[in-house]
Order: sequence, then C-alpha cells, then structure tokens
Amino acid sequence: MTAFQLDQSRIAHQFGRAAGTYEKHDVLQREVQSLLLDRLDFYLQTPQRVVDIGAGTGRGSALLKQRYPKAEVIAIDLALPMLRAAKKHSSWRKPFLRVCAEATALPLADHSVDVLHSNLCFQWVDTLPPLFAECVRVLKPGGMLVFSSFGPDTLKELRAAWAEADQQAHVSRFLDMHDVGDAVLAAGLRDPVLDVCRYTLTYSEPRKLLQDLQGLGATNADHARERNLTGKARYQRMLEAYESMRLDGHIPATWEVVTA
Repeated sequence: MTAFQLDQSRIAHQFGRAAGTYEKHDVLQREVQSLLLDRLDFYLQTPQRVVDIGAGTGRGSALLKQRYPKAEVIAIDLALPMLRAAKKHSSWRKPFLRVCAEATALPLADHSVDVLHSNLCFQWVDTLPPLFAECVRVLKPGGMLVFSSFGPDTLKELRAAWAEADQQAHVSRFLDMHDVGDAVLAAGLRDPVLDVCRYTLTYSEPRKLLQDLQGLGATNADHARERNLTGKARYQRMLEAYESMRLDGHIPATWEVVTA
C-alpha cells in the first residue's frame, strides 16, 4: 500500500519536544476536532469507555469527557511529554486517564471500547492494516471509530518549493482517501463513510509556516529523509520558490484532511 516508512522514534521525539509549544500553533487541529465531534452525532448510544488515540495535549480528550461525562475517557499518545502537558486539561470534576502507548499496540482488552477517536494522528502510522486491525480488536460490536488524517495534497506548496531547491524529500508523504478506505474495509470495519476537506492557511512569509510546523512537531519523519543539515543556498532557493506562489499578498499552505 505504501512505499515509504516512518521513523517512529523520530515521531515520538519531535512531538515530545513540541509539547510546550503545540497549542500556540494548533488552529487547524482545533477546526478538525470540531468536525470530528459533529461526526459523533451519528453515535446514538451512551458509551462506557471512550479512547482518544494520539491525544497530544489533551484538548480533544477534554472535549470528549465534556460530551460523555459518565464515560471513562482515556487519552493515549506516543509522546510522554504530550501526556504530561495534557494534565492541565484533565480537571478533578471531569478527569480523563493518560496512557503512553502506540496506536498499533493499545494496552486495552479485546472489545472493551465503545468510541475510538483520533484527530490527525493516523497519518503518522505508515502501515494501515495493523492499525485498523487493532481498532477492530478493541472496539465493542456496534462501537464507533471516528478519525481524521492528512491526505497527499497536504503542504503541496511547500513540497513543490523544496522540489525547486533539490531532489530530497523534505515533507512527509500521506496516503489518499482510497487507500485509507480500502484498509478500513479490509480490516472488517462496517459502513465506513469517508470525506475529504481542504483547508488553506495563509502566512505573511514561508518562514512563518515552517515555524508552525516546528511548533507542532509536524516535521518530516520519513525514514529515508536526508540526515544532513540543509545548506543555506538550498534553503534560500526553497524560500524564493515559495514566494513565487504568493496569492493576494499571502503565502498559501494547503491541508487535505480525510475524515472517516
């Protein structure tokens, strides 16, 4: 399904390092979170256990606890510093548990989860069959999985700008909706409904976008990425190429979001 491999240790490190800055840069993540919560209107039962995979700093987990106050809500993330940062969103009146684990190895019993939620995390798992097999394992019959992920047009402008500078991959690659849908069906999940939304964020200059990505921890995690420092000349060529894409005085950054 995919010809690339993600460096999981790199992912854990970069998101852990971004735990203190993440919420200064997560405007898109909050917008997509609202969309996912709307999707939960289709779930008409009262859940006992709700799990948030890739919970990050816990904003989504807190919203899930607010929506389902009687449920046990568990925030799961690969980066321990993110879970430490999430403590501030877990109040004594509406607490949620915090667990450090990978999405493909959830420390949960079989068929023990009513609602499985994940906002913009699954793109950091490069092999989808084990991921969705794990979702099937922990979900109760009749349970609901709702998630979002980035599609291949994400950061297409930045990708094109770097292509003008060199032939190295500087932007992570993401799977399209059809690959995701095929993996969902192959895992045995029923009645999938997938949508694609495109968002365009604008910046005063390309460096502002790069600062956002750094602050989120969303930097290139491809295992085959170049390990050496990017030279100043290539970096400047990339900036100049990106400047040529300026529209109405702004630098555009496209984000393709798959929801399911």
